Amino acid sequence: FAGSIYEISGNECCLSTGDLIKVTQVCLQKVICENLKMNEIMELSPNFQGHFSPLTSSQSYGTIEELITAVTQSSKPLPIFFMSTYSITIKSRVVPEDQPLLLEAVEMHLGTCCARCVLSTDTQQVALRLPLSQKGLFWIWEPGIPRTLLQAVQDPALRDRPVTCPTLPWSSLFLKPQYEIHAIMQMRRTIVKIPSTLEVDVEDVTASSQHIHFIQPLLLSEVLARRGPFPLPMEILEVPEGPRIFLSPWAGCLRQGQRLWIYGQASPPWRVLASSKGRKMPRHFIISGAYQGKLRRRPREFSTAYDLLSALKPGQPLRVVATKDYEGDEEENPELTSLAVGDRLEVFGSGQACGAQGKDIDVLVCQRLSDRAEEEESEEDQERILLPVNFPGSFVEEMNDGRRYSLADLTDQFSLPCEVKVVAKDTSYPADPLASFLGLRLEEKITEPFLVVSLDSEPRMCFEIPPRWLDLTVVEAEEQPGQPAEPPPLAAVEELTEAFYYQLRKLSACESQPPPPRPPKRQSPSGQKRQNIK
Repeated sequence: FAGSIYEISGNECCLSTGDLIKVTQVCLQKVICENLKMNEIMELSPNFQGHFSPLTSSQSYGTIEELITAVTQSSKPLPIFFMSTYSITIKSRVVPEDQPLLLEAVEMHLGTCCARCVLSTDTQQVALRLPLSQKGLFWIWEPGIPRTLLQAVQDPALRDRPVTCPTLPWSSLFLKPQYEIHAIMQMRRTIVKIPSTLEVDVEDVTASSQHIHFIQPLLLSEVLARRGPFPLPMEILEVPEGPRIFLSPWAGCLRQGQRLWIYGQASPPWRVLASSKGRKMPRHFIISGAYQGKLRRRPREFSTAYDLLSALKPGQPLRVVATKDYEGDEEENPELTSLAVGDRLEVFGSGQACGAQGKDIDVLVCQRLSDRAEEEESEEDQERILLPVNFPGSFVEEMNDGRRYSLADLTDQFSLPCEVKVVAKDTSYPADPLASFLGLRLEEKITEPFLVVSLDSEPRMCFEIPPRWLDLTVVEAEEQPGQPAEPPPLAAVEELTEAFYYQLRKLSACESQPPPPRPPKRQSPSGQKRQNIK
């Protein structure tokens, strides 16, 4: 009836007048213990281990006689239970504080008016006679099974009634629970969490609202996390702004109000980016992990020594052949060696060498191999080669591998990037264009879950949407008859535009390589002379 706006822990919610709210869960957040006499409060967590017992009233009594007088005036019959907040010593026996006592009757004992009481322990029951003039702080106690904190706050009989707990320092207190109400509302994607302390007027309309069903929006990422049941008919409520990342022209038609069928997650959940090799402009593709064509490795080409260092993997020897002459600068880097076309090298790793002016520079440590057979090579034939990491040379990998690999085996056994040649097409995809190229460069493996989707207007045309790149807001729609339960086969190879290819390479899913080191700046002779003068 009366709207409210609140913000708690950064979560803001607006409840407008007339909003329909469906409460789905009530969660106990904490319990406030209040001592009215001392005007103090204390917070208890829901997992508090103490036990609570109800008191018949919030009134305490200074003597046994005052307590019995109050019981007589209230016409409450004996026996009754009561307790003392202080320990009582009677004939060398100590009655502990907060220990329940059963008051059976009032009688004369040795000329003194006494209250006949029973103290129950774990092993026995002890009869006591307390004089009516016994001073202390006494409370009438209602017998029953002690309740846990959750039982005490859920018992309607204890609402607004004082209770006692031996674990707490107060003999009388009131429990005030504070809840968090979980609810759903029309067109709210997330669960609305409302604190029970919110001052808003509501009316229970459960009986008259059974026919109302809430429309709860979902993100595609939430549909992916639900894992079914599929297929699901959906309607687009919102398309996120900004550049759209998709792998099919059909995805460019996505708009508000468009109806979709979602068939579940594509399998396997990984793709490989590839580019064609040749003299013409390269073409770019994304290849599904389900691609069934056969590939053969081709020698890799390296344009810098840094590329050689990046391609070196532990346990995998790397041998290359130089395809460009290189003359080392003995004055600037006396330890670096020259190379000639056809020199064979085995790459070992990174190191440091003494450069110009005694400064250390990063180098690539290699070994020059002779043209003779390996078993005929001696230690004298092994020559150490040091190349600057920023050396702009030209190398080609020395390889002797004629095996035919599947895409899955190739990506498992070798690191990317990798040069390959498709030697057998994917028979399930007659339009496979990859076999027509002289070579392919497999660049990145993208492990990203994709949802298989079709438009309601074109159910036979399926495409894939990665929810992390294009997280549409959708809502479940009514199912249309005649929709196939299984999606039609998807193309294992999708060609990408150049703009989309470079946009895809920027995504965090593609682990980009760090940039190569910049070559050191050369000082002019005049600059070196000015430095010497200084």
